[in-house]
Amino acid sequence: MTFRELPPAWRLPLLLMGMASLVIGVLGGLARLAVDVPLFAQVRAGGHGALMIAGFFGTVICLERAVALHRLWPYLAPLGAALGGIAFLAQGPWWLAPALFSLAGCCFVAASLTVYRQMPALFTVTLLLGALAWLAGNLRWLFTLEIGSAVLYWMCFLVLTIAGERLELTRFMPAKPVGRRLFIAILLLICGAAAMLPFAAGPGGRLLAVGLLLLAAWLLHYDIARRTVKQAGLTRFVASCLLAGYGWLAFGALLGTTGAFEPGHPWRDSALHAIFLGFVFSMVIGHAPIIFPAVMRVKIPYHPFFYLPLAALHLSLLARSVGNLGDFAPWRQSGALLNALSLALFVLTLLVSVARGAVSQRKATP
Repeated sequence: MTFRELPPAWRLPLLLMGMASLVIGVLGGLARLAVDVPLFAQVRAGGHGALMIAGFFGTVICLERAVALHRLWPYLAPLGAALGGIAFLAQGPWWLAPALFSLAGCCFVAASLTVYRQMPALFTVTLLLGALAWLAGNLRWLFTLEIGSAVLYWMCFLVLTIAGERLELTRFMPAKPVGRRLFIAILLLICGAAAMLPFAAGPGGRLLAVGLLLLAAWLLHYDIARRTVKQAGLTRFVASCLLAGYGWLAFGALLGTTGAFEPGHPWRDSALHAIFLGFVFSMVIGHAPIIFPAVMRVKIPYHPFFYLPLAALHLSLLARSVGNLGDFAPWRQSGALLNALSLALFVLTLLVSVARGAVSQRKATP
């Protein structure tokens, strides 16, 4: 530990503020589907996506990047994201939350650029593009006053960040030069589609969906998870999360090619949640036992019970998707409620695992 690092105990308040955004964001999402939730969550239903993506994921991902850099100034990014979520929850001035998120995005881009300068590589370029997408979405919200205008940029932020971290944190099967060229071409397609969004939202959204569909196919082909899923323990669990997540990314992108990313489309809920819930949270569940200990310096021993929240998430999302595609309102509502309960079960599983790890560590200490 150096004077430039933030001790793990000081990171906890940032994480707790991010969790507050997650909890209220989930409840707000349920309110949008006419599920009875507390009044304070109902009045923030319109900001459901902003709380979960900019507030929660912005805080957590920026915190992870700051820890990796071993410097103090990158912590301004998760601090800005956490405060942005709190400002939104407190119903401050309309400009305050997007302004704080935009400032956090600037710091996050600077941190990602620092990472790239330290290690120029394809994965650091991908991470930098993800950071730029988050900043672009936050600025779009700030200048248009419409949260919906930021959603697809936030989608790019999460998808590119996950793709970059897969390139960094795991061993991909040795890719032939054609594999690298294909990945670069897909990145260029996604960036080009994102650049179109302010001027031609419909075609830009469909083109983005094509790029995400190709990225899902690339990840399914080149990720070593196709082999490690045959192993056991934590390795198999992580691989199962990855492969399931790639399937949801492909499904959401496929719906997006029909125009389902556009506001008002009857399949929009399915397309967005297939990616934001099915893909992103599969990655969160799979990587939490690896990343969370590195960020908070706690031990999370693997247990087969980890599969329960994973299965609950996918089954509930499947029910929600059937309800959306078939226009069965009860299935849609029940699926969304079970989505929330599966996320709560995941958090509970993590807390129990942390407690188990602390007990085992005390027993191992002479």
